[in-house]
Amino acid sequence: MNHYQTYINGKWVDGTSGHILYAVNPATGQAIGAVEENSLADTEEAIRAAKTSFYVTREWRDMDVQKRSDILLKIADMIEEELEEIARLESMDNGKPLREAEADVDDAVHCFRYYAGLIRTPQGGVCGVNSNFGPMHSYTVHEPVGVCALITPWNFPFLMGVWKVAPALAAGNSIVFKPSSETVLSTISLFRILDRAGLPAGTANLVIGPGRTVGNLLAESHDVDLVSFTGSTAAGQSIMRAAAGNVKKIGLELGGKSPNIIFADTDLEAAVEWAMLGIFFNQGEVCCAGSRILVERSIKDAFVERLAQRAEQMTLGNPLDNPDMGPLVSEKHMEDVLDYIRLGREEGACLVCGGYRWEEGECRNGWFVRPTVFDGCTADMRIVQEEIFGPVAVIQTFDTEEEAVALANDTVYGLAGAVFTADGARAQRVIRELRAGITWINCYNPAFCEAPWGGYKMSGIGRELGVHGLEEYQEIKQVNLNLTPGPAGWYQN
Repeated sequence: MNHYQTYINGKWVDGTSGHILYAVNPATGQAIGAVEENSLADTEEAIRAAKTSFYVTREWRDMDVQKRSDILLKIADMIEEELEEIARLESMDNGKPLREAEADVDDAVHCFRYYAGLIRTPQGGVCGVNSNFGPMHSYTVHEPVGVCALITPWNFPFLMGVWKVAPALAAGNSIVFKPSSETVLSTISLFRILDRAGLPAGTANLVIGPGRTVGNLLAESHDVDLVSFTGSTAAGQSIMRAAAGNVKKIGLELGGKSPNIIFADTDLEAAVEWAMLGIFFNQGEVCCAGSRILVERSIKDAFVERLAQRAEQMTLGNPLDNPDMGPLVSEKHMEDVLDYIRLGREEGACLVCGGYRWEEGECRNGWFVRPTVFDGCTADMRIVQEEIFGPVAVIQTFDTEEEAVALANDTVYGLAGAVFTADGARAQRVIRELRAGITWINCYNPAFCEAPWGGYKMSGIGRELGVHGLEEYQEIKQVNLNLTPGPAGWYQN
């Protein structure tokens, strides 16, 4: 079993908390790595290192943008060279099938290259102003925020880490990064690459520890200028409260209970396949998962029958062997998902398929749950309203377009949603009515680093990816230049 360290102020160090965190392979239940967690003192040291890097030495902040872009491209190349190794580590640590981990790492490569290119393009603008104060020239410039705390979840450890690290570094910030304690290994690989790429000491710091201690300190610290968090809505609310002390910038990408609306005129087989991807991809451990499938009544029975057939055909196994689904990330999370399945039965939903732990063959020691479909679900059920974050689909039925929209929006969340229909005008109408930040028409789940990502309502604040993702890590300064030697005399009679 390998021993790992954390990274503070340009050095690899052991944490000083006295607590060992074990990385466990969810397919076998066996530990595959160990790291000593960071203490609060370690975290404060990381914050000081980032603050010194940004406000005192200023090497990364003041670096010529072309040179900074070149370093980001170098990081992308280094990730690409180690793609297979990183993906294998991610698959073993998280449980996702190897092909999905490889796709995540490949997307991360493109993300670094995208932001390396974006910062070479013009930024800022000129504002047209009135002449009440005389001739003036007003313009804006984009500047880095400062010290950025980046906190990521366990479901896409490497990719979502890069979603934050790439734009934060591209903008010229210094960072303190805290991954989920469930999945730390691929993040350590990322920081090894950042170290070898030659980032100035203190620019990028890695701390590992619980959210309730290390994460809370990052959110509370008055020396942190921004906190970006991806995770549960409850944790996001805690971070929002903690961040109020110095009114730091916050970015929150939180939970979801996203609707996937299937109209009767759609291609049924295609809709089933996309719905499968929407709910069973990454074991359903996806914030934007299409977990609420809303089906028009006239095709509901045929759709559910075909969805259940396809779900029962899915293979589960060692993620390195590329089954259809791997294990859930931890034993506790598996039990939480199974509890929701038991709750669904108690609430009166009809269990169509799945709904139990899979312990056949090589899966006997892992945390596997069969793909699960519930029919006959109503809006008052907890399995319809609450995020399960597992391979559990709930089916609701509608008769009219208006009813479909009402059901789709009947949740506190607003992260994602989709509509399947052959009627292009209806597709546009329904998408416009969905209170969600990420939407699809006749597909589900594709995401691109060039396009913004984020939610409405209790699914978060701000956007990641795209131009908006870079602006999250920037401040916009207005500069007003007087073109005459004195004021225009507005105070004179």
